[in-house]
Amino acid sequence: MAFELVGLLGIAVMLLLIALRVPVAIAMIVVAVCGYSFIVTPDAALARLGADAFRGASMYSLSVIPFFIFMGMLLANAGLGRDAYLSLDRFLWRVKGGLAVATIGASTMFAAVSGSSVASASTMSRVAVPQMRRHGYDDGLSAASAAVGGTLGALIPPSALLVLYGVLTQEPIGQVLIAGFVPGVLTAMLLMTTAYLLVRRRPGLAPANTERPGVTVIGAIRRVWPVPVIFAISMGGLYFGFFTPTESGVAGAFLALMYGLLTRRLNRSALGASVNETITVTAQIFLLMIAGQMFGFFLAVTRIPMWLGQTVGEIDLTPWLIVGIIFLIYLALGAIMDEIAILVIMTPMMYPIIIDLGYDGVWFGVVTIMMLLTGLLTPPIGLITFVVSGLTGISLGKVFRGLVPFWLTLCVAIAVVIAFPALATWLPSAMR
Repeated sequence: MAFELVGLLGIAVMLLLIALRVPVAIAMIVVAVCGYSFIVTPDAALARLGADAFRGASMYSLSVIPFFIFMGMLLANAGLGRDAYLSLDRFLWRVKGGLAVATIGASTMFAAVSGSSVASASTMSRVAVPQMRRHGYDDGLSAASAAVGGTLGALIPPSALLVLYGVLTQEPIGQVLIAGFVPGVLTAMLLMTTAYLLVRRRPGLAPANTERPGVTVIGAIRRVWPVPVIFAISMGGLYFGFFTPTESGVAGAFLALMYGLLTRRLNRSALGASVNETITVTAQIFLLMIAGQMFGFFLAVTRIPMWLGQTVGEIDLTPWLIVGIIFLIYLALGAIMDEIAILVIMTPMMYPIIIDLGYDGVWFGVVTIMMLLTGLLTPPIGLITFVVSGLTGISLGKVFRGLVPFWLTLCVAIAVVIAFPALATWLPSAMR
């Protein structure tokens, strides 16, 4: 049997196992071990399993992930997301749809120091959605604002997904992280503009807010000062060459811990919850990463990436059209699969094609994460939508309907970054 056929059969079996609700990491490992056993020997496959697991989990570059996750969990349990929302509400309360705009803006600020989409969406669902519902906002708009704002945690540095992409492709992790900043801010601005225009066009979605916030301007600034300070030290130190990516994560986690302890916002239970959540999320990411490396090696042995590259080269399509097709593939997978799983499965196949087309690997990392953002909001899976719906009690149907204009805005943001790659490559190219 041709190696390429074995690879295609392995992909089909993996998708079947996932459809049967086998955990994605387990499905990838089973296919990789069985496929490699068929091509080489069972002993070689089992030896590879042990070696890949040890080598993958002991990679120094991965140590940045638990620190970034710990930083986000500490700040979430310290209530910084709530402070960001209340502060922006103080400045935007007179604006049409100001609470929705403030929700997306606060998600952006929280993403800049947390790196977790789920943490950001969970925080805004608990803090912002009840306020919007109390002021008569449409349930769909309220839930959609919290959900779409939460996705920015995967794009704006620090981002565990960007780190994972760097590990999978061997692209410089520091450059990959910094590359997400400008596209992330641009996407946030487009989403905030969308919320404002929606309310301008359909005033019934958000009645005018006549209740002046109880927070003063000085009080609002006091609430959010940790965001620019922690971001400037952690990401600024990385950008200017003072920190390695891991040191950047350590600095951010340390500052978040000191902030929580000195302000007495972190008690023993909150600190314990932060540690437990960090361990759980990190273990999930590491297991998927190990599975992805094994599956990627299996694909390499079956020559699937090479075959795909040759097939694409033989098809007379322009590079931008090929990128568009890849986007459609990611979009379809995003509707049925977890974003981390898509990243570890697709990157070994798509990255070589992109490099052969002459595109920048760091740029593709940003575009990849932006593509995954749409999957976080796309039915029937749409992880973030389930989080928001479960925490707010708003039906999934209303959440999905409210997300439609924001989903289209995300597609526009992706198109802009594809059309203007310098948006993602400018800052990394200037790093020291």
